Amino acid sequence: MGGFTWPGDHRAALALTFDVDAESAIVAVDPKYARRLTTMSHQAYGPRVGVPRILRMLERNGVTGSFFVPGLTADRYPGTVEAIVAAGHDLGHHGYSHVPYHDLSDDGRRADVERALASLERITGRRPEGCRAPWWELTDSTPALLAEYGFRWDSSMMDDDRPYLLDTGRGILAELPVHWMLDDWEQYAFLPEPNVGSVIESPAKVLDLWTGELDALAAEGGLMILTSHPFLSGRASRVATLEQVVEHARAAGGIWIAPLSEIAAHTRSVIPDTDARPVPSVYIEEGIYERR
Repeated sequence: MGGFTWPGDHRAALALTFDVDAESAIVAVDPKYARRLTTMSHQAYGPRVGVPRILRMLERNGVTGSFFVPGLTADRYPGTVEAIVAAGHDLGHHGYSHVPYHDLSDDGRRADVERALASLERITGRRPEGCRAPWWELTDSTPALLAEYGFRWDSSMMDDDRPYLLDTGRGILAELPVHWMLDDWEQYAFLPEPNVGSVIESPAKVLDLWTGELDALAAEGGLMILTSHPFLSGRASRVATLEQVVEHARAAGGIWIAPLSEIAAHTRSVIPDTDARPVPSVYIEEGIYERR
């Protein structure tokens, strides 16, 4: 992998990111779950216990993280948002209701983006510059919508191992790619209902998975973005695992541990706008998938 220059003497980068979905991730599946007190308490653990524990770990290690907070979570837990910002971490947009954008109309997506912006701005006094789509599910029109509202970067796509610029037609976004392998949901998520996952992995297995990928990406000059959910990775042994990933990165040497806002700013400084990629489109010939 070549063609991307990291700052200073760094050869790769690592970002610790957190989606503070809380109840929104489950209520977005079906609003009926809002009446299930134990299920909702499972989700509330994130802002109530997980985020404070994660913030302590980040402070202990001198790491700045990136937190994506749905507007619904912000409205329910404004103190959590205030604590994240007070500690100097990124605060990113993550929709309002956590409903996937492909399940909303064009007007519905716009309303969701605006309502989430209003929630975050009401608490912090400023608009976020970064976005992560709920469920990482952008539609082909969402990037242009984000650019229209002044976003500078996004972290939802999966088509590279390093940052790039995306030409939305209404402005340029720095795109910071993610992947399911580096998401704690696939490792730790379990509820009897709804079916959000069925296996609770050992943190030791997860540490092996993530440090193995970190080593391989670092050897190729890549960017590794860990995505954690405080209701999952906010549990004690799992925060310890995140801390071990940081320790591993520092022992490996040459890995820039930075928030996504700084990685996005660096990306925009080293890649000219003229090298921005167009928003991908997939042409499907009419009728090709009709049942015969």
